[in-house]
Amino acid sequence: MAGQVDALYFFLIAVSAFFSVLIAALIVIFGIRYRRRSATAVGADVHPSMVLEVVWIGIPTLIAMVIFVWGASLYFSMFRPPAETLDVYVVGKQWMWKFQHAEGRREVGELHVPVGRAIRLTMTSEDVIHSFYLPEFRIKRDVLPGRYTSLWFTATRPGRYHLFCSEYCGTKHSGMTGSVIVMQPTEYQEWLGGQGAGGAVSLAAAGQTLFTNLACISCHRSDGTGRGPALDGLFGKPAKLSNGQEVTADEGYIRESILDPAAKVVAGYQPIMPTFRGLVNEEQLRQLIEYVKTLGAERASQPAAPEAAPGAAAPPGGGAPPAPQPK
Repeated sequence: MAGQVDALYFFLIAVSAFFSVLIAALIVIFGIRYRRRSATAVGADVHPSMVLEVVWIGIPTLIAMVIFVWGASLYFSMFRPPAETLDVYVVGKQWMWKFQHAEGRREVGELHVPVGRAIRLTMTSEDVIHSFYLPEFRIKRDVLPGRYTSLWFTATRPGRYHLFCSEYCGTKHSGMTGSVIVMQPTEYQEWLGGQGAGGAVSLAAAGQTLFTNLACISCHRSDGTGRGPALDGLFGKPAKLSNGQEVTADEGYIRESILDPAAKVVAGYQPIMPTFRGLVNEEQLRQLIEYVKTLGAERASQPAAPEAAPGAAAPPGGGAPPAPQPK
């Protein structure tokens, strides 16, 4: 987005400079040409021109609308990530940046990403308000405690880029810096599986274990017979609530449902889910969210079983073997 942001910024500078010079020049010209030449001179009446009125109302309006449409288009592009992104979780903490990749690799103060790939950051804070700022990418987003904010970018050149916190967060605010290291895709894959990452467990795999250990599986059954709604294919889809409203099941919604389940109750279900606030930390929340993202996706990606030809023998017991049910 840096090139688009710069183009809009320099357009604003050019328009401002043009009219500043034009107005200053006209003030000087009119001051000289229409100055009072004698003490007895009386100014003549000036009759307004409809054409002139239309011009100096129409042209600024047109310029303002160009700026508005251009800026709004860029704004929406910056807030709407592509469908396929590489997801990274970011936690701001006095006074450091912590990163965790979906594959499980963790970083502090440095974020490694591949060039040419859309990266989506899901961010939160453990203490106070921070602000994630990459000046060379022309992007900045506040990082808030107790909720998720997101940011995305696509790095176009390999290199090391500065990362800052641009929201005053305490005595060592100026030291809350870091780097985004942009690598070639092959180098990034080597780094991702390099030394120290061999034992890393993906967030989704860790979330599946946690989902079972917390007994979530007893209520959120995939067949819809549990006391809670089924979670298969939930992520990214609209969820209808008991009050008639609809919300999108994104990271923020899932996080809130874990910590404050009575805030948004799904239609057709009772608010009986207990809160897990204080029982799971921020890292475990990330694991659970990544696991919920995978529910239904694996089943959708599997090829459908071929239909039996007429007259073909059925498997023992008749029909396809039943899917294993969670215990």
